[in-house]
Amino acid sequence: MQVRPQPFFTRLAHVLISVVIIIYGMYILRDLLIPLTFSGIIALLLVPVCHFLEKYGCPRWLSITLAILLTLAFVSLFFYVVYVQIMDLEEVWPQLTEKAEKWYRNLQFMIRDTFHISRTKQRIEGQKYLTEFLKNNSDLITNTLSTTTGLLGNLTLIPLYVFLLLLYRDFIRVFFYKALKPVSNHRVDVVLKKVKDVVINYVVGLIIVIGIIGILNTLGLFILGIDHAFFFGFFAAILVLVPYIGIAIGSLLPILFALITKDSAWYAVGVGALFGGVQFLEGNFITPYVVGSKVSINSMSAIIALIVFGNLWGLSGLVLALPITAIIKVIFDSIEGLRPYGFLIGDADHIDVYKKRK
Repeated sequence: MQVRPQPFFTRLAHVLISVVIIIYGMYILRDLLIPLTFSGIIALLLVPVCHFLEKYGCPRWLSITLAILLTLAFVSLFFYVVYVQIMDLEEVWPQLTEKAEKWYRNLQFMIRDTFHISRTKQRIEGQKYLTEFLKNNSDLITNTLSTTTGLLGNLTLIPLYVFLLLLYRDFIRVFFYKALKPVSNHRVDVVLKKVKDVVINYVVGLIIVIGIIGILNTLGLFILGIDHAFFFGFFAAILVLVPYIGIAIGSLLPILFALITKDSAWYAVGVGALFGGVQFLEGNFITPYVVGSKVSINSMSAIIALIVFGNLWGLSGLVLALPITAIIKVIFDSIEGLRPYGFLIGDADHIDVYKKRK
């Protein structure tokens, strides 16, 4: 008996209901899914290291342990360098306090001269509004602190998740064989390899972008005569992890530092112009040619992914949005019925090639 195809609106309703359920589940289970997703990406990055160690006779559990310890040592070294650089800024804090007091007094005088409000009344009204703000937003502040604490607690489980994912990687592969039984094992292996490759390529490309932007920022700050140019340059470069707005956020600290330590505000303007130029280069040339060649996602899909994952998972969602979208594209491209959606997510520059084939 021939099965009649479902009407378009019925299929559309099924898709929309499924999407709503998936998104709602991602939001409810974010405390579990965020560290698991980070763990999965880290595990994929460490698979070649484990294979290399196992190739020379190292037991699987030991190779995984060594790979994780090496990663933790690198992360610890990174945070130690950041800590040392921040401690070097200790000499600036007295200047910051002095400048802040000066700006505050100037603002009070301006308000007094413009609106004829005495400094005493300004201070009383400021304390009143601050008290009301804290009172009205106490629940929001408490919930934010609670969520942040819970997320940090869950992030401590990442090394354990990574260890288990690497230890049971063959077991997980067999699970996919069984779950996708109509599909041949070879095809499943090809898709899994593509997923691993796209994650590794994305991270490698991102590291290259961070290095290029860090060098450009550092050279520019050095030419402007800003102290601690290396720290400020690479601090902003690392924030490229948050696409589109990372460098802009990273520029705030050196701009403030220039305002504090330099006699002229034009230094701060120069720093802002420097980071604006670097961000223009990053968004239009560096990232598209370095990362875009490895992960084919068009700008529209990237922005939508950032908005969706940012609302679902906050800052972690902004960091994970692009690699997750790249993985989704690989999966869509591998399933006949979902290939149009993979095409929709993909690089729009390839449309000319598609037209020529047609």
